[in-house]
Amino acid sequence: MKIEQFEDKGLAHYSYIIMSDAEIAVIDPTRDPKQYEEYAMLHDARITTIIETHPHADFVSGHLELAEAKNATIYVSELLGAEYKHTTFDDGDVIKLGKVTLKAINTPGHSPDSISILLLDEEGKEHAVFTGDTLFIGDVGRPDLRENVGNLTASREELARQMYHSTREKLMTLPDDVLVYPAHGAGSLCGKGMSSANSSTIGDEKRTNPALQPMSEDAFVQYLTSDQPFVPKYFEHAVAINRKGAPKYESSVKRVPVLPADHELEKNALVIDTRPQAQFKKGHLPNSINLQDGGKFETWLGSIVWPTEQFYLVVENEAKVQEIISKTARIGYNRLILGALTCPPEATDKTPELNLEDFKQHPENYTIVDVRNWNEIKQRKIFPSALEIPLPELRERVEEVPADKPVIIHCAAGYRSAAATSIVKPHVVGVPVYDLGDAISQF
Repeated sequence: MKIEQFEDKGLAHYSYIIMSDAEIAVIDPTRDPKQYEEYAMLHDARITTIIETHPHADFVSGHLELAEAKNATIYVSELLGAEYKHTTFDDGDVIKLGKVTLKAINTPGHSPDSISILLLDEEGKEHAVFTGDTLFIGDVGRPDLRENVGNLTASREELARQMYHSTREKLMTLPDDVLVYPAHGAGSLCGKGMSSANSSTIGDEKRTNPALQPMSEDAFVQYLTSDQPFVPKYFEHAVAINRKGAPKYESSVKRVPVLPADHELEKNALVIDTRPQAQFKKGHLPNSINLQDGGKFETWLGSIVWPTEQFYLVVENEAKVQEIISKTARIGYNRLILGALTCPPEATDKTPELNLEDFKQHPENYTIVDVRNWNEIKQRKIFPSALEIPLPELRERVEEVPADKPVIIHCAAGYRSAAATSIVKPHVVGVPVYDLGDAISQF
């Protein structure tokens, strides 16, 4: 028996292979199935089983494509209401994989249709549990993502109560030495306080996980429904795609038009410019938002752009085109791209440079906009007079930014303020809009 963990750092997502006697089960696969196929080839094994712990909100899964390519069976909870060919996998159901056994445990809480998968080793001993978005390392799954989407909907309070019982009656009753393998780690928006560790044990989680400490059901509901992070715009869209099954990855990516730099864009079309901020400041196309390619590009793209909006994608160079299109495909946004191109040299829109010393001496002469998340603002207000509009809300609230004096925008490190500056600049006429960037560290 062998367990292999695969990490998608950009989405803080973990997927898994379990292998026994040259038979492989894949749990919660990413959109691109290639890494699992390569693993199977390397080990002269066959992918027979694919399990989805629930219809994911934060990434598009490749379960359907992988199943069709390998003639494998997809297992999901009956409650999921999957629209693709599948076998139901709920309490009491088992899968024989080589010499090991996989057992379904219904663990609603993050979603009504969540399951965990208990792995019994060759001797029938409880070895590991794959907990999806139910139990994380140092956290549990947020309960507020299924109020309006999915085969089954439920209020956040109802799901929080289900989570209380799932953790205490289904997972915490397992032996302390059972390994815990979650679907996400630190940086994911599917919880509020995940550890950077990628695995744990039931015993360690019972001792250290704040959500598993002794408390009443009502106290747990209050804890779990408070201080959750924002919900990106694409989450409901991803749930719907995953219930249906995504189109094939490679052909979807190749369908995105790659355009010459001098291509005439549709008038007033949205442009997502992924180049470094320094390049963007020197010259960019009209209607551009500077979402720099980086670790959390996919999440911010899906937080700022609605899943119904089309856009052009500007990349730093031709070598980056397919890489960044692939990132958009991980959240199902590749279908929104009107075309991908490098920035034409004649792009004349520029971002002004801030006189930092003047701002330090006379902050009252500026409208300051804080685009950090609400939990960050709650922990520390950097500028007491700042207008507080978190980046995911900015496009819908941009008219709240006054144009009576220069505007300066800040976040915690510089990535979000670069995006926010590019959003605000076209809407504030007659005054400059500055990005404080990484100079925020001086305050």
